[in-house]
Amino acid sequence: MGSFRLLLAGLAVLLVSVAAACGGGSKPEARNPDFVQLPPAAPSGQWVLFGHIRSLARKNGRVEMRFDPAWWLSGVAAERAAVEDKTISPGDPVPNDYYIVDEGDRLLSFVVAPKARVTILVDAGWQTKITVSELVQLLRGKNPRHRSLMGDSRPFGERFGFWIRVGDKYPNPALSLDQQYQP
Repeated sequence: MGSFRLLLAGLAVLLVSVAAACGGGSKPEARNPDFVQLPPAAPSGQWVLFGHIRSLARKNGRVEMRFDPAWWLSGVAAERAAVEDKTISPGDPVPNDYYIVDEGDRLLSFVVAPKARVTILVDAGWQTKITVSELVQLLRGKNPRHRSLMGDSRPFGERFGFWIRVGDKYPNPALSLDQQYQP
């Protein structure tokens, strides 16, 4: 299993090198061989959103999430938005080929599936799977498993955004919540 991970890591380095040599833009580098490219793909009818989880609370026997959506942009869209926001000068690239646009403070409500897949960032960018219950506690400022969480001292929900995948059948539950690495 270890040699397979090394092979995958070597292949990833080779592909990034080839893309750079062919004029591809800079991309965030994978911090581990288990790196999952985000945003996650969604089957037909489901949808994926990027943003910040503002709260997770148990209500009426289920977990409800309040989610602040944002746009994760790259390429020309990121550059033009950053110029319009006066973050960069015209002709300059956006750092790490992404730019986040958060147009407002509107919160959307979603039910979270009890067995939703949740990944967070620990240590130096490693992704680890946790339960919905543990995420509820992390967002409340508790760290029941004493994980070495990645990021600064801001509250957990403000450190990095999440990609959520929403189901296509009522009540349209969040089926996965994946914390996004941001260099």
